[in-house]
Formats: sequence, C-alpha cells, structure tokens
Amino acid sequence: MPSLFSITLVALGGALGSVVRYLLGTWTQSASRSIDFPYGTLMVNLIGCFVIGFLAELAEVRGAFTPESRALVFIGILGGFTTFSSFGNDTINLLRDGETFNAFANIGANVILGLALVWLGRTVAYWIWR
Repeated sequence: MPSLFSITLVALGGALGSVVRYLLGTWTQSASRSIDFPYGTLMVNLIGCFVIGFLAELAEVRGAFTPESRALVFIGILGGFTTFSSFGNDTINLLRDGETFNAFANIGANVILGLALVWLGRTVAYWIWR
C-alpha cells in the first residue's frame, strides 16, 4: 500500500501537471487559430511523450529518481499533464522487452477500446438525457 506521503506527492504533481496541460493546451489551440483540429491536445501529448521518454532513460540508466520523486514526476506531474505519455512509455517498454504481441495489444486496446468506450459513454448519456 502506498504511503500517505507518496499519495500526497502524486496529488500535488497531478494538480501541477493538470494546470500546465490547461495553460499549454489552450495557448497552443489559440495560437493555431484552428477550430478544426485539436492542436492543443496533440502538443500536450507529444511533449509528454518526449519528456517521459527522456526522464525514463535517466531513471533506468542513471538511477536519477528515488521512488518518491518517480511518484511525483512520472505519476503525478506527467499523469496530470497527459496519460498518453504513460501509454507511450509502457508500449516502448513492452517492445524493448521483446513483448511485441503485448505492445500491439496495448496499442489496440487503448486506441480502439478507448474510442469505443467514449462513443458508448456518449451514447448512454444521450439515451438517458434525451
């Protein structure tokens, strides 16, 4: 069971990551002047993927993070910023470990099932409140 200290670090990091996501996402979307494509979300997801890849390498090869700092940065800040970065990192780890089937199953499950469940949630809400 995680300690109260680790849970607090995740909560504080999540709040910070969410605020940064909101600021960067809205700024990017506004700067793009587009209403046709979610550039803000794309920018956040791509930056998150780069940052988690960079920091994961430091953590794994250089031992640069304690368990508490990993909770703050990887789960809290980056989790609040974008869970897409965690998805990308998990998939790369599976590929690196030779788990090709599981990597592609992870991609399929997250993308296809995720989209399907967004559609299902919207459909259920529509039918309840129509």
